[in-house]
Amino acid sequence: MDQVPDQVASEEVKEASLLETVLRDRRLSLPVVVALVCSVLSIALALFHLYVAEFGTPDSRSFRGTHLTVMLVLAVLLKPLFRKSLMEPLMVAGARGNAKRIAGFAADLALVGLGIVVQVYTLADVTAFQSREGALLASDVAVGSALVLLVLEATRRAVGWTMVCLASFFIVHSLYAPYFFGLLYGPPTPFERYIDVIFLRTEGIFGIPIYVASTYIVLFILFGAILIRSGAGRFFIDLAIALTGHRTGGPAKASVVASALMGTMSGSAVANVVTTGSFTIPMMRKLGYRPKFAAAVEACASSGGQITPPVMGAAAFVIAEFLHVSYLWVVVAAIIPTFLYFATVYLMVHLEAEKHGIERIAKDRLPAFRAVLARGWHLLLSLAILVAFLAAGFTPMLAAFWAILSIVALSFVNRNTRMSAVDLFAALETGVRSAMPVTIACACAGIIIGSMFVSGLGLKFTNSVIALSGGSLFVLLVLTAIAAIILGMGMTTTAVYITVAALIVPALVEVGVVPIAGHLFAFYYGVVSGITPPVALAAFAAAALAGSPPMSTAVESARVGIAKYLVPFAFVYNPSLLFEGPLWLTAYSGLAALAGVGAVSVALEGWLRGPLPPALRVLAGLAAVCLIFPPGLDPLGLPGYLLNGLGAVGFALIYLARSRGAPGPRTPGRRAAGERARP
Repeated sequence: MDQVPDQVASEEVKEASLLETVLRDRRLSLPVVVALVCSVLSIALALFHLYVAEFGTPDSRSFRGTHLTVMLVLAVLLKPLFRKSLMEPLMVAGARGNAKRIAGFAADLALVGLGIVVQVYTLADVTAFQSREGALLASDVAVGSALVLLVLEATRRAVGWTMVCLASFFIVHSLYAPYFFGLLYGPPTPFERYIDVIFLRTEGIFGIPIYVASTYIVLFILFGAILIRSGAGRFFIDLAIALTGHRTGGPAKASVVASALMGTMSGSAVANVVTTGSFTIPMMRKLGYRPKFAAAVEACASSGGQITPPVMGAAAFVIAEFLHVSYLWVVVAAIIPTFLYFATVYLMVHLEAEKHGIERIAKDRLPAFRAVLARGWHLLLSLAILVAFLAAGFTPMLAAFWAILSIVALSFVNRNTRMSAVDLFAALETGVRSAMPVTIACACAGIIIGSMFVSGLGLKFTNSVIALSGGSLFVLLVLTAIAAIILGMGMTTTAVYITVAALIVPALVEVGVVPIAGHLFAFYYGVVSGITPPVALAAFAAAALAGSPPMSTAVESARVGIAKYLVPFAFVYNPSLLFEGPLWLTAYSGLAALAGVGAVSVALEGWLRGPLPPALRVLAGLAAVCLIFPPGLDPLGLPGYLLNGLGAVGFALIYLARSRGAPGPRTPGRRAAGERARP
């Protein structure tokens, strides 16, 4: 086996940019010209957002409209009609479908022109345009209708059919509510009023979701893109290997740590799997982990990156805006749930390693911690600067702006991280391209929210969901979780969260759930779809790298990531886990919940210093329920504190039973590094 330092040192975690593709391809073909246009537009939009972050936004409608227009153009050009990719040629000698591809390109150009016309029409006289709210001209209705259709088409290309179908349903319902029945029955909405709300007012396309996408989200995605381009991705992987590689199950633990760090920057579970997993999964397999377990660990760690502070997924900014609180408050609330999740995955890795005798890696075959830290410590300062600005009360826009500038400046501390002009422009471009699907999803979510506002369905849906649950909070939470998981199979996390937040979260708040807990519940279950069968994209991506069956890998991912299903219920019933209430209660609840997820891991793995018989596994599961249970509730007349104590005693008895007389853990290194893993 090659030494690990050599493997790590060869790992580059960068995303290829269109700019670099154009610079390499000196031919002046039509796809290259279009790629250059997309690259220039992306870089220009990034620079525009950096300028606005420092010097302030112009008129809000002009700013949001400019952001959306460029993103719509990019969505159309980057996802061309009748071609698999932007760089696929229009004409292939002797190939069928040339006429179809040419027609598709003409349609793309027409859509691009339509998007520009909409923006020019709006900007021609913004003041007069906004003054016509409630009294639209015929031209306003026509242009607004064109924008709705353009957003739906861009959503189809960038996000998928699921969200298009959902938005189309709400549009049809708003206009033809009398033809529906039951909960959906209602008065019709005149088409002119519908376009007024969707196009002119802030309840529609240009509402809260697109506001957050154009102000906060794009800058934080730019921050992550530049941080990765500076070499932080490689540094985080090396650092994780240096910290955990010598421990029991070290490679898999390194995967957990590295994916958590990378996920805070990329914001995409699948992208995280592809970058870190291409290194960590083969390494785990080589040391003896089962292929599907290696893939599951990577999928769980990568999907957890979206919930990891301080740079969480894009939906966290929408949560802050919906709740009218600072982003820092949302970040702080997420600290304990995130720690519980990764602690569970980490412990599952440790138990699996002991269970199957996975060898450790000798320290002399690992990157030296001090050497790794010396090579990239300065990159961590940018994260510290970001947190410091947020803690000091600066807006997320300004905090992201200075954090981005700090990365560029700090990259020159070490020649290995120094960025060239091409690196910087490539990072700006890839950041905007990564933000494009999020922006399109937010625009489509605005259509959904505006449609519910016009029809009044939101309030009726809230009351109906409460009635359906029979007033039971647990049933209501289960319904919310199921809805979020199903929506997450075809929509981005941000889109899922916004939809669930509009439809069901008000019902949770209505029955007494703390608002931040209700919104984070929807957010977490929007993320969990990445590891939940039958459509578990993060697990499927990891399975492809591990060579394991996709569906069994998804099932294994759901088992390894069990905490992501349990922790949201825990913090809804016990908001002290979100720093709601006195600090002593938060500390107590956090420790009890940590012991609880530990007991869950033991029960699922069936191992604690040796194999656990079925009876002890059941006892560990019961102990977990008691430990996670909120201390303030009194089920069956038993105080929550008493249940916590019973759970702690039960888990301690299991541990003592395994310490005495039971076979101990297998000797590390029993399986050779090259030995085949158990299927």
